[in-house]
Amino acid sequence: MRVDIVILAAGQGSRMKSALPKVLHCVAGKPMVQHVIERAQECASHFGSGNIHVVIGHGGAQVKERLNRLDVSWVEQTEQKGTGHAVAQSLPNLAGADRVLVLYGDVPLTSADSLIELVGSLDDAPLSLLTVNLDNPSGYGRIVRNPQGSVTGIVEHKDATEAQLAMTEVNTGILATVAENLQRWLPALNADNAQGEYYLTDIVAMAVAEGGRVVACNAPVEQEVQGVNNRQQLAGLERWYQHREAIRLMAEGATLLDPARIDVRGTLTVGNDVVIDVNCVFEGEVRLADGVSIGPNCVISDTLVGAGSRIKANSVLEQAVVGQHCEVGPFARLRPGTELKANAKIGNFVETKKTLVGAGSKINHLSYVGDAELGERVNVGAGTITCNYDGVNKFKTQIKHGAFIGSNTSLVAPVTVGEGATTGAGSTITKSVDDGELAVARGRQKNLSGWQRPVKQDN
Repeated sequence: MRVDIVILAAGQGSRMKSALPKVLHCVAGKPMVQHVIERAQECASHFGSGNIHVVIGHGGAQVKERLNRLDVSWVEQTEQKGTGHAVAQSLPNLAGADRVLVLYGDVPLTSADSLIELVGSLDDAPLSLLTVNLDNPSGYGRIVRNPQGSVTGIVEHKDATEAQLAMTEVNTGILATVAENLQRWLPALNADNAQGEYYLTDIVAMAVAEGGRVVACNAPVEQEVQGVNNRQQLAGLERWYQHREAIRLMAEGATLLDPARIDVRGTLTVGNDVVIDVNCVFEGEVRLADGVSIGPNCVISDTLVGAGSRIKANSVLEQAVVGQHCEVGPFARLRPGTELKANAKIGNFVETKKTLVGAGSKINHLSYVGDAELGERVNVGAGTITCNYDGVNKFKTQIKHGAFIGSNTSLVAPVTVGEGATTGAGSTITKSVDDGELAVARGRQKNLSGWQRPVKQDN
């Protein structure tokens, strides 16, 4: 079965008070419309196949540029004439579809399960609506049902009777229908209303008038179908998303020292007995193995942390691989391409980039090690740097097993420090050091007797 999805993303979102199109504002580090596209892809895949059509208008070029890697077709709505008009712009692209699902780019957190249920309900009806029950439904269109439970219409709040105002089931705007019906209904829409717009919801009355059964599927929670019109609503959805992630992580074996102070902006996978302190941010794909401990205020992106490792406070890890039983931080930065083997240690105010740190090796204090390969049991003293860049090209530093790098050493790449070799503190190493050698490269100290310290002159 081919299920095509139309996502309406043409609105300006003036209440956001932003130069950025509304649908590009982020929830959990991802544009709202991207959330919608990904759930739409899951739904289409469940039924077999389908195409995704994103209707753009205001800021359309920005939307296309931001999401250019996604497999969608773009549909331009040059005039804003209502939801029915927006979907109608996609009609030429829907030829060959069996069913059509209509979503909104500013309703980011509808689950794939809810969408699958909605589309699946078309087995028994030509049109299905996604509804939700609200404690306070004021302002929303009410779902009107007959005694048999079928939907007979949607009544707007301002037009509702007292009995209808007491209803709590409301329309979300999300719907699914048989494609051939949509091809017939949309051209029949008219704009004979106060706003002069073509409303998609008018197809409900058309379906009923034809004697078709309209069914409604109820969303389990309000946040699944909540749209975003301002930054307060955006913040509310962000907190709900993070609360849901916190519950999931704890169920999977993690201890969160404060579940209200964690941000997952991607996919976080945890093993058993993981402990995460407050104010940590996880971006991209992060995996924490059994027994990992993450200190407060860490930012970890696209990184694997091996079993039993400890990431101390205020550390930043990006595209790194941390082996088992390692220690990182506090205040450490592992940049892309860093790999720590088992029992390695990266201490406070150490930065690494594109560096392999061998098993049991240590870079404990105030150092920069980039484009380097360290063997096992290497000790790098405080203040050491690899001078890996000549202004044009990058060069590699190799430090072999058991080498000892004295404090404040500058290693001018390309250079190799041999197995078991030592560099004296304060040395600038420009030539390779053979196995077992001591390299000292610093100016000779002179002590001058009788030297007088300068004295400040009075004006």
